[in-house]
Amino acid sequence: MSRRNISKKRFPQPDSLYNSFLVSLLITRILKSGKKNLAKNIVHQAFDIIKKKTDQDPLEVFEKAIRNASPVVEVKARRVGGSTYQVPIEVSGFRATNLSLRWILRYSGQRVGRSMAIKLANEIIDTSNEIGNTIKKKEEIHKMAEANKAFAHFRY
Repeated sequence: MSRRNISKKRFPQPDSLYNSFLVSLLITRILKSGKKNLAKNIVHQAFDIIKKKTDQDPLEVFEKAIRNASPVVEVKARRVGGSTYQVPIEVSGFRATNLSLRWILRYSGQRVGRSMAIKLANEIIDTSNEIGNTIKKKEEIHKMAEANKAFAHFRY
């Protein structure tokens, strides 16, 4: 690994329809085997379903879901003196967004439904209303961090 330069984070271009970085991050997370048009169609169909179900701007609902699902703290394993501790650390904004996107996609895939667009739309709506598996995952992470608060002095 080169020690000269620190690599810069490269953000994808904003989505053409909604002009949002978050939407393009979601599309690239859905992306499988290079089929970007299919991923775009899934996201756009999901946003149409959100528009029909909630009568709100789907981009606002999606951004609210991301905010609700973003964790503030998480635990990392830290090895000190032969034993491993779960050390709570604060999550950066970019990592929090990535984690929330990952959880939303994971739990939308596990839902029962016909198409991925319907499942994704339902998970986004549930997360924006602070219910569903994504919110449970966030609360579980926060509980683990709270339980291991005693090891916070091992932070690095």
